[in-house]
Amino acid sequence: MTVVLKIKNTAIEQEKIAQAAAVIKRGGLVAFPTETVYGLGADAFNPAAVKRIYSVKGRPGDNPLIVHIADFATLDSLARLVPPEARILCKRFWPGPLTLVLQRMRQLPPEVSAGLPTVAIRMPANPIALGLIRAAGTPLVAPSANLSSRPSPTRASHVLEDLRGLIDLIIDGGKTTIGMESTVVDFTAGSPRILRPGAVTPADIEAAIGLLASGGKLKGEERPKSPGMKYRHYAPRTRLILTEGENFQENVRQLIAQAGKEKKVAVIAFHKDSRYDDCLLIHAGSSSRTVARRLFDIFRDLDKRGVDLIIAEPYPATDGLDLMIWDRLKKAAGSGN
Repeated sequence: MTVVLKIKNTAIEQEKIAQAAAVIKRGGLVAFPTETVYGLGADAFNPAAVKRIYSVKGRPGDNPLIVHIADFATLDSLARLVPPEARILCKRFWPGPLTLVLQRMRQLPPEVSAGLPTVAIRMPANPIALGLIRAAGTPLVAPSANLSSRPSPTRASHVLEDLRGLIDLIIDGGKTTIGMESTVVDFTAGSPRILRPGAVTPADIEAAIGLLASGGKLKGEERPKSPGMKYRHYAPRTRLILTEGENFQENVRQLIAQAGKEKKVAVIAFHKDSRYDDCLLIHAGSSSRTVARRLFDIFRDLDKRGVDLIIAEPYPATDGLDLMIWDRLKKAAGSGN
């Protein structure tokens, strides 16, 4: 049985935070909101609890987890070496949607990092997340609280869809504010480089520490240092096709025609003037922030509607967040790194 606790105000609902923290302390799994998506939390120093996260999610064993902390002092207890540039980013963007990949301390269980000598760390901005970490008295590993490869949960109801009966407790703190996972920056391979785009953009980072190294994609049999690098992620159960190019609207119409009248087709539009016949048309939003908050909700809603095919328009480059959105669309369609 999965318990659901609704929290609106952490300042006056500390007993609920304490109840969730008690679950963590005894080795249980608690889903909780962050500013990005809902995370599935376990004590980072409890190997059995960490292994249970992999099992419950159906997560590949070589896909490392992110450790969530609530204060800067904890960083130095988890990371063996924190370069000056990394500390600058911490000061500028924590708490917030930024994850740093650093060399890990040996006392951290290897399951956290999928056996790698590195560790991914971030400090979330959501007050419920911070309160839970502090009350538990330990850093929390917290991948997205969904079944592996499914769209990340931005509401407690999404967590229930995937993990009802599989985890101990869900904290319902309402809809997340960003709607997509954190930016991940690697500091373990020479110059810093982005492994996963997020709400902290390349321009934000370069304004703080200078130019980033290129790359970030896996080569050959290289193992991922961060979630979101190797496997199909964020995907609806329904087949998703991405369209590209200047004539994308005509391409969309051709795909609708090819599907035929017997199939129910949905089109996710990112251009306000887009119009298509013989389909369910979903306008995703007029700004990057709106699209980011809504995209995973749209994927889950279309699965519920029982459509046979989802077609997505190419995402227009409007600001630094477009990298994050296009990355999630490509991963959801199974388009590789």
